[in-house]
Amino acid sequence: MVQRSLRRFHGCVAGWSYWVYTVFYFPGLLLASAAMSGYVTGPGGAALAQNRTFLIIGSMILLVVAVGFNIIGLNIGKWLQNAGGVSTYLPLLMLTVIAFVLWRHNGSVTHFTWANMKPSWSWDTVNFWSQIAFAFTGLELVSAMSQEIRDPRKTLPRAVMASGAMIAVIYILGTFAVLSMIPSTEVDPKSGVFQALTQGTTLLKIGFVGVLAALLVSVGNAGGVGSTVAGISRVPFVVGIDRYLPAAFGKIHPKWKTPYISILVQAILSAAVLLLSQINETTRGAYQSLIDITVIIYFIPFLYMFAAAMKLATRPDRGANKQAVLIPGGRIGVYLTSGLAAAVTFASIVFSIIPPGDSSNKVLFEIKVIGSSIAAIAVGLVLYYRGARAKARDAA
Repeated sequence: MVQRSLRRFHGCVAGWSYWVYTVFYFPGLLLASAAMSGYVTGPGGAALAQNRTFLIIGSMILLVVAVGFNIIGLNIGKWLQNAGGVSTYLPLLMLTVIAFVLWRHNGSVTHFTWANMKPSWSWDTVNFWSQIAFAFTGLELVSAMSQEIRDPRKTLPRAVMASGAMIAVIYILGTFAVLSMIPSTEVDPKSGVFQALTQGTTLLKIGFVGVLAALLVSVGNAGGVGSTVAGISRVPFVVGIDRYLPAAFGKIHPKWKTPYISILVQAILSAAVLLLSQINETTRGAYQSLIDITVIIYFIPFLYMFAAAMKLATRPDRGANKQAVLIPGGRIGVYLTSGLAAAVTFASIVFSIIPPGDSSNKVLFEIKVIGSSIAAIAVGLVLYYRGARAKARDAA
């Protein structure tokens, strides 16, 4: 869409950014997944969730499993993704029920009032607003598998509305549940849900429930990595075919018919970033910087997509494609929704650069986040101009 409405250059930058963000996203997600899986051992999991060796080894194992399933093919990988979808909601349901039971019997460790719940401006916490926006993303990945969607004009709007409402409800209930059992100053951003689950199940003497939840969420996060690999690995595959990236990106596995080179490059780079992020950094600091770099790079293609949507709104054949899902309200509706979405996206990028209050070295944090983001985009630009010159020589 970006390439059609703007220039080929912008299409390649958007496509590259949308792929390369996974190099930073996977390590952050894998660290969180490994931290949560540590609670499979029960109350002792809190120590494992902070153990660097355990986190790195666990992250690598989850990465190998997710990548392996998706190289073998979507018919196999989809089972991991489907199991991941189910396994994401069940632990949150368990958390909510346990928090409600403890609240009825013991009350809440956090005193909830309108004064302490309403949003308030603070430079120490503004960084987390970008992660709230990031929590509502992901549905755009269905475009990579659009041929499998039945009646998209009805299915996709319903999916957007339903998923948006469910995400909001889950995060609100989950936050209340966690804070009712653990003070906000003690919550670990990587595995706060399982801190609360472990504490709650221990008090109720049903520790096996916490172990089951940890197993479920480990599968859920592996499925999340798998679904992202399955969708986004197609982006450099297409660009590789177009020869702006090395031709190897366009290779299909002779047996499993998947873009295996693209998937393997994702995995190797993610593993390298995971290891490099641990240098001179706490596990909490490494996780936070990875998430912020992810948000910045991931949202760049969204700015392009919203600009492209506004430009394509003037096309006379806008409604000709019966499979296209149109934004209601005509041209005004497109400008209004795309403009608002672009403003939120740009603000999220800016907020991601601001260090959180508990950052040990704010200057180093900004250098790491900004420098890594610029370097990641710069690599894509170098590859683009290299491919463009090669195509120009061939044409001459």
